[in-house]
Amino acid sequence: MKNTPPLSLRVPEPTGRPGDKPDFSHLQLDDAGAVERPEISTEPSQMRDMAFRLIRVLDDNGEAVGPWNPKLDPDTLRRGLKAMILTRTFDDRMHRAHRQGKTSFYMKCTGEEAIAVAQGMVLSREDMGFPTYRQQGLLISRGYPLASMMNQIYSNAADPIKGRQLPIMYSAKDYGFFTISGNLGTQYIQAVGWAMASAYRGDNKIAAAWIGDGSTAESDFHSALTFAAVYKAPVVLNVVNNQWAISSFQGVAGGMETTFASKGIGYGLPSLRVDGNDFLAVWAATSWAEERARTNQGATLIEIFTYRGAPHSTSDDPSRYRPADEHEQWPLGDPIERLKQHLIKIGEWSEEQQTAAEAEAVEQVRAAAKESEAIGTLGQSRPSVKEMFEEVFAEPDWRLVEQRREVGV
Repeated sequence: MKNTPPLSLRVPEPTGRPGDKPDFSHLQLDDAGAVERPEISTEPSQMRDMAFRLIRVLDDNGEAVGPWNPKLDPDTLRRGLKAMILTRTFDDRMHRAHRQGKTSFYMKCTGEEAIAVAQGMVLSREDMGFPTYRQQGLLISRGYPLASMMNQIYSNAADPIKGRQLPIMYSAKDYGFFTISGNLGTQYIQAVGWAMASAYRGDNKIAAAWIGDGSTAESDFHSALTFAAVYKAPVVLNVVNNQWAISSFQGVAGGMETTFASKGIGYGLPSLRVDGNDFLAVWAATSWAEERARTNQGATLIEIFTYRGAPHSTSDDPSRYRPADEHEQWPLGDPIERLKQHLIKIGEWSEEQQTAAEAEAVEQVRAAAKESEAIGTLGQSRPSVKEMFEEVFAEPDWRLVEQRREVGV
């Protein structure tokens, strides 16, 4: 027998558990403006280091610096800020509604508002987004009716999906929002397939998809990257690394070994990492990937580096698996506060305007809630039973006909 030690199995552990002091000393964060911006036509093999850097635009003083600065006009910045404020206000109201028994389930995107809002503003509503359950900002930034979102959350008679989905799994084709898939990772292959079909038809619409860090361990993630690379599908593939997949930290999905962006290198895809709490950085990286897709140069994988500030869902208690104040210690700050600071810095916003915008968002959400709750909340009203028999087959199966007769609708 060789004189070798017994084998051991490593089980990844986060840097902090309940009761511990948050520790982010292991993070390697580039300074704002430090990362170079490659040309759109750069070959993926020539920009592999981008998968290990972190694109940042806003510095600690609220200044927009470096080659990735998209140089947005003040009106666009204000629209983005107001959409993020409205998204957070909507989340807070719906979370309280769950506690009041008005809905069975809700999921907040606290700390991640810049992602969906910025990308929703960059991409066209004619494009198709394949989101996961923390991209409500896509709809809100595009003006989707808040009352319609609430109708689905409350599962009432005006639910636009007619009771066929979980409360927060929206669907709005006219707003470039494909029905959310509850099976993790499946939206990646859906988005790549949709993008391939668009290219096959000679259309001019691209696709985008979002998954969490944990979903990169699913086989659909790798299948999607293969097809996206081989066929140069016009798609933007986002991995929202918010550090926690339900109660397991991102290291369980491989985040301790390498970056999630680097997983694209083996498939020959250009891969970026971006500060997800920096509205300008998310805008810039998305615009880069969008232009690449629209000019037949193929897909881009973007790891969006952020932190999930709220519980995974209303069924989750994060105090059981992470330090209580870890979100407050996140070194990349709060996306709303950072964009607000930038606008104030350039003389295009004020604390008074911020207070007014927050109050306006509260009133807007309150009015939508009044409209929706007049129809009913959970258990008070529901879609008609007949909806389960309709829009299933072009010609009803005889069994459905018989079942519908038995129900009497």
